[in-house]
Amino acid sequence: MCPAVKWGAWLLLKAMNKKRFACQLLAILLLPASLILAQIPEKTTEWKGFEKVEFTFQDRNAWYVKPRKPKDGNPWIWRAHFPTWHTDMDSILLSRGFHVAYVNTNDMFAHPKAMQVWDAFYDYLVKEKHFAPKVALEGVSRGGLYVYGWAKRNPDKVSCIYAEAPVADPKSWPGGKGKGKGSPKDWEAWKQIFNLTEEQAANFTDIPLNDLAGLAAFKVPVAHVIGLKDEHVPAAENTDLLIKNYVALGGPVSVYPMTRGEQAMEGHHFPIEHPEFFANFVEENSVPVRKPLLHTPYITLNKGLGNAFEKFRNTKKGTVAFLGGSITHNPGWRDKTSQYLREHFPDTEFTFIAAGIPSLGSTPHSMRFSRDVLAKGTPDLLFVEAAVNDRGNGFSEKAQIRALDGILRQMYAANPSANVVMMAFAEPKKNDDYAAGREPVEVNVHERVAKHYGAVYINLAREVYDRIKSGEFTWKYDFKDLHPSPYGQEIYAQTIKEMLKMESPATGVIKLPAPMDRFSYDKGSYHSLEEAKNLKGFTLDPDWKPKVKFQTRPGFVDVPMLVAETAGSAFDFEFKGRGVGIAIISGPDAGKITYTIDGKNPRSLDTYTPWSNQLHLPWYLMLADELSAGKHKLRLTISGEKNEKSEGNALRVVHLLVNE
Repeated sequence: MCPAVKWGAWLLLKAMNKKRFACQLLAILLLPASLILAQIPEKTTEWKGFEKVEFTFQDRNAWYVKPRKPKDGNPWIWRAHFPTWHTDMDSILLSRGFHVAYVNTNDMFAHPKAMQVWDAFYDYLVKEKHFAPKVALEGVSRGGLYVYGWAKRNPDKVSCIYAEAPVADPKSWPGGKGKGKGSPKDWEAWKQIFNLTEEQAANFTDIPLNDLAGLAAFKVPVAHVIGLKDEHVPAAENTDLLIKNYVALGGPVSVYPMTRGEQAMEGHHFPIEHPEFFANFVEENSVPVRKPLLHTPYITLNKGLGNAFEKFRNTKKGTVAFLGGSITHNPGWRDKTSQYLREHFPDTEFTFIAAGIPSLGSTPHSMRFSRDVLAKGTPDLLFVEAAVNDRGNGFSEKAQIRALDGILRQMYAANPSANVVMMAFAEPKKNDDYAAGREPVEVNVHERVAKHYGAVYINLAREVYDRIKSGEFTWKYDFKDLHPSPYGQEIYAQTIKEMLKMESPATGVIKLPAPMDRFSYDKGSYHSLEEAKNLKGFTLDPDWKPKVKFQTRPGFVDVPMLVAETAGSAFDFEFKGRGVGIAIISGPDAGKITYTIDGKNPRSLDTYTPWSNQLHLPWYLMLADELSAGKHKLRLTISGEKNEKSEGNALRVVHLLVNE
């Protein structure tokens, strides 16, 4: 059942139970139309001997044409703009069991608002009319803007692209900034709908030529037919450039010049030679219909995102933060999620906080949350991921719970109405766990913390494993790495997008349950290095840079550090709290330390890591996290012993950590 229907039913039952039926029924009737599934009135007409179903979709004319005998799985082709131009291929496909569909978003030039209509139209035909989950796209002339605009946003939903003389760069048409004639009237209309000045238009990047990596990673076949003397949409400024970019990314392409017959409209209009050949192209890439796994089984809404969505819609402002490691830091799902939020809430002014730092997991996140997130804005919506680095960095189950619990409690303390999305990303070791019938510890922790606080939970680790097992793709050649390829980033982005399309009611202020662990890092933070006292052998380097040119991480180079490189160096740190630790840079000369808390129970710790021989790694060490609340004193000394693989005895402290 659709989430909107569930919500409506829930409100109705609640109203009846509370004897406030009239008021609650009115509330239901006032829900946005997009949230209420109603039977759309249809009119049946005839098109070239086939039954055509016409209807109004989101106040726009729409239709689909039925084949006399649909092929298994209901394959279909979706026309963009000029739906009555060159219909021979469509007729052939109808005779072979395809549906043909169209929704009128003409003169929107593939603006994001048009793409939102396309998203909804796709969902309607696939979920309500049971069309195939992958569609062939057909774009003629400016229709190229639409098919590539939507395909780049949804590469997992496209079987192939067929395009005739397609526009791939608005600067060529309608801009006429190259050799093409252009269309001054349409250029002004395009700039107006995108709200661009002439200078901004020259640098506009959301065009078919760009951002093709995801589409290429999905190996979506592309076929263009062109006129060699097209003076309106010159191939050299459109198809040639797109094809060059697509091939460079690994995309499969074919281009067919149409040279027989009259070349009308200065070469922009031409007859299609052998339309059955292109019908074969569409059919071969669409049939048999394969139904990939749904995204929804891997999404648990819990209390959902109603608070955040209500804030976005009512105040027209929203702050969204992304907290994670390298998978969040790198380009990919985060950028696409930000883009989708801007397009889904077009009237909302967003502030996005990018707080992904490679190599860091939940304990670092809990200590840096106030500085790296809250200091930059108070999120209405927070995305959190730590399952990959928590596994790789060896944090215990208890430490993961304390850290993730602490992050959410810090979030709700700052904004009691915030919503949170917790995500468990994929990696080979998690695949091994699932193959052995085990749920990865880190995945389970993310799920338990999300459930405890009512946060949204997405199990992307399980989704990737299941899709591999079902034969949709391979880890080696498609997903490739725990730092996902463009293909893998699209898998993440599409599932997150599906989650963002799920509406749920606002729940108001979050009533915090008891912490999952009484030593939760709910008051974790950085403390100034200047609080270290009685320095012996340590100096405060105001702008540390590595002597050995290994890789570094953002925020952990060219910053102040407390540095010592000789055994016996020491410092004291007095603090108030339940936990204490250090954030260090562990490089090729990382040493061992000994330490005491309040002069008791001396302990030793090796700060050299498996990655220290190739990276100046940010490494967070909680030295004690079950202390009684109150004042304590840490005494830390560099040991005379060292790891046999280490080149020295160095300790470089970038942050002092305290959980008050």
